[in-house]
Amino acid sequence: MTKAERVKKEEARLLKIYDDIEPKRKATALGLIQRTAHMRITLEDLAADLDEKGYVDWFSQGDQEPYERRRPTADVYNSMNTAYQKAIKQLTDLLPKENAKAKESGDGFDDFINDRLD
Repeated sequence: MTKAERVKKEEARLLKIYDDIEPKRKATALGLIQRTAHMRITLEDLAADLDEKGYVDWFSQGDQEPYERRRPTADVYNSMNTAYQKAIKQLTDLLPKENAKAKESGDGFDDFINDRLD
């Protein structure tokens, strides 16, 4: 499967998850979903590269002794992963909040425990 196909598949998955976003915010969410889908697929590719080649490599400059340094791919992966986590949080924050009344009344567990202790 090509990268573009994988991104479209991830985008469809995210659209299902975030389908309940209120219509006013849907346009904003759509752009965020597209970017987030792209980031996730890119992160998968970067992770595969890092698994295969490692996070460090040997580097030498001129007459200096070679030394290990972090691969640029590792830096890209780390910064993109941070951006991905923030984007997912933004999308999740766009979802409708739980019914406030249901939250206030709880699920009955606390009442059950309190009744048992009395």
